[in-house]
Amino acid sequence: MSARRRPGPYPLVLLLVLTLCTVYTACAGGPALENRDAVTVPPGDSHELTIGSAGFTESELLAQMYAALLGAAGYRTDIVTVGNRELYEPALEAGQLDVVAEYAATFADWLNAKKNGPRAAPVAAPDLGTTMTALRRLAAPRGLTVLAPGRAVDRNAFAVSAEYAAEHRLRTLSDLGRAGLPVRLAAGDECVRRPFCAPGLKKTYGIEVTAIDPKGVGTTPAKQAVQDGQDQMVLTTGTDATLDRFGLVLLADDKKLQNADYVVPVVNRARAGSARAAAALNRLNAVLTTADLADLDEQVDSWRRLPADVARTYLKSKGLLTKKGG
Repeated sequence: MSARRRPGPYPLVLLLVLTLCTVYTACAGGPALENRDAVTVPPGDSHELTIGSAGFTESELLAQMYAALLGAAGYRTDIVTVGNRELYEPALEAGQLDVVAEYAATFADWLNAKKNGPRAAPVAAPDLGTTMTALRRLAAPRGLTVLAPGRAVDRNAFAVSAEYAAEHRLRTLSDLGRAGLPVRLAAGDECVRRPFCAPGLKKTYGIEVTAIDPKGVGTTPAKQAVQDGQDQMVLTTGTDATLDRFGLVLLADDKKLQNADYVVPVVNRARAGSARAAAALNRLNAVLTTADLADLDEQVDSWRRLPADVARTYLKSKGLLTKKGG
């Protein structure tokens, strides 16, 4: 079965639902937010599942692959683009979204900050097992199940124009901090409060982010803004294969602000917590590598191929979908 994309206005409806859920603390579609008993809800197996995408290329590709694999397992699927984690994570708790591709370390620390406040000590660690234990402990009371991580790893990365780097002799984020240069950063608007974005750049490197230009994570407009000198730096991902095309170079994260983020599927337990759904999603874990993910991103960003086409072609090449359709 193929994925169906919801109409454009749906995210606005979703935002209204989330607002009501926040006010009344519960929604009929899934476990109540912050419900400590949600972990006891029996795993559900809804026939129709909604997969969330955060809107950037890699998230869209993963959503398309999840939708295709679940479709092949007999589910009817929709894909909804919801701009950032501040929106899609509550939607996942509320059962308005059922499946989202996440990044283990970032999601663990995000949930920890949501529970314990923005100044909470990070729980993610270089060791994957430690990170997954912390993540599952934080996710379960919210009615979320974190499936096994795959082989693919990504992380946040920061890029500047090659000209800017040469002018100021920048190779690392420490170099930028020592230079004392004011930085206008092209990123998602949530970067202003994310511990591994603007606050982390200030705390770890002494980089003064004077403004966030809300053009998204690694989007073409964001990279063009740095290329044109409107912004000095862009937040992207380590699998971004298009930087050369924009004349951009990565600054090394020499103090290890970013953790290595393994891709993990996260599901609403009450609606998509079945062994059948897990088995369908876990098929991707056995084949998708970091190099594969970078190549798929490049096909969309550089070759202008549609994410749905790239995703299905990849799955078929790995024997995860039948050649005829799946």
